[in-house]
Amino acid sequence: MKRFVLASILVLGTLLAPVPAQAKSGVVVGCSSISVDRSVTKGISLPCLDNKSKVIYQAIRGPVLVNVFGSWCEPCNQEIPHFLDLQALHKVSIVGIDVEETNMQAGRNFVIKKGMSWPILFDTTSVTRGIFGLGVPVTWFIDAQGKVVYKQIGLITSTAELKSEVSKYLKIKL
Repeated sequence: MKRFVLASILVLGTLLAPVPAQAKSGVVVGCSSISVDRSVTKGISLPCLDNKSKVIYQAIRGPVLVNVFGSWCEPCNQEIPHFLDLQALHKVSIVGIDVEETNMQAGRNFVIKKGMSWPILFDTTSVTRGIFGLGVPVTWFIDAQGKVVYKQIGLITSTAELKSEVSKYLKIKL
């Protein structure tokens, strides 16, 4: 009898245990929503992760956060939830640049798995190293004129930190 009661408690406890929330699936977003200065015709042209268009990096205008990441980068993985939280506020644009992936499909799979749903550019040949440097993650804060007003080198450790930097450097109230 004791075994039956103990077994019943264990089964019931397992059935009633909270189920972890499933991550929302991301989508590979087209890059037509990226604000660009169309008069800029020279610079580094990067394909969109949807493989339907290209964007000249130097033409990007803000206010926008440009986050350089790779699926293979553990600190990049750690900061994605903070970008998801920021995006949910619908106050500032985010553009990702996926670097050093094995192929475009690996980048797409990562975006979907992590729940990302902002435009992602794909750096197939590491041409952005000359702009952003060798390490990731890197996040640049770009104003409406295309000027980089702040560079966050390394991991963003919290949503509060990210919100604070957006407010301070892009002058956006969150």
